[in-house]
Amino acid sequence: MRATSVTCGRRALLAAAGTAAIAPAVAQARPIVVASKIDTEGGLLGQMIALLLEGAGLRVENRVPLGPTRIVRAALLAGEIDIYPEYTGNGAFFFQIEADPAWRDARAGYEKVRELDAQRNDIAWLPAAPANNTWAIAVRADVARQHTLRRLDDLAPHIAAGRPFKLAGSAEFVESPAALPAFQRAYGFTLPPDRLLVLPGGDTAVTMRAAAQQLNGVNAAMVYGTDGGIAALDLTVLEDSKGVQPVYAPAPVVRGAVLRAEPRIATVLAPAFAGLDLVTLQRLNARIAVEGQPARAVAQAHLRQAGLLR
Repeated sequence: MRATSVTCGRRALLAAAGTAAIAPAVAQARPIVVASKIDTEGGLLGQMIALLLEGAGLRVENRVPLGPTRIVRAALLAGEIDIYPEYTGNGAFFFQIEADPAWRDARAGYEKVRELDAQRNDIAWLPAAPANNTWAIAVRADVARQHTLRRLDDLAPHIAAGRPFKLAGSAEFVESPAALPAFQRAYGFTLPPDRLLVLPGGDTAVTMRAAAQQLNGVNAAMVYGTDGGIAALDLTVLEDSKGVQPVYAPAPVVRGAVLRAEPRIATVLAPAFAGLDLVTLQRLNARIAVEGQPARAVAQAHLRQAGLLR
């Protein structure tokens, strides 16, 4: 869950770096309190963190899920929890520097929030996953294949040629200068009213369903990059090659004192987050949001399949 104004996202490393290869500590003063936000992906990532730490022999107090961004962030800063999954792009709001271009670059945004949180709050950002849970535009996969739509750059010639494209989105997405208008300015296309279906609320499940069911001719939808319904509904996310939207890469954030006491935490979590690319997160989120599987069961099955958990 991202802390935007609306709601207040690469490959596995060596399996030898998994939890089974890490010896438990001799003693642990207190349990590590693991929490997460209340959205689907927050629960998935929070349970992954808890399972990996438990698998490494660390005592864990599992408080997944805990609450929305403001609650979980405040709990971390107050020392009420020790670690939870956060998104790099939220640093723009935590430190009130939304206009900084660093947030639109995965590496630069990660380094900026890592440095700021370390200096000001003694909070450590561990390596982020190579995925981006930001605002995006997705199209039906059959339309993408038929018309070779892979990137947002492909939309202008596609629309100019009169080919089928109708987008379902919330009023916020359609009207906010930071959302669809920003995409249109950057990529040189315009969607007139007859190519838009504006739906109430900001729920991407509704916009994705409209595209999948071709409601009123819709074949594209406002989404968040790692939405579970994307894969389940056979949609294709168009790449934002110009970085119009901030990058929201998920990463574990941990109190500095806890990491210094248990430095193994970083080694335990690194290979798991490195393997969480966009497609993998979409697939895992779908098992929870679409199939109804418990987040902990999905996390456990994935980690075992990846060789990171016994």
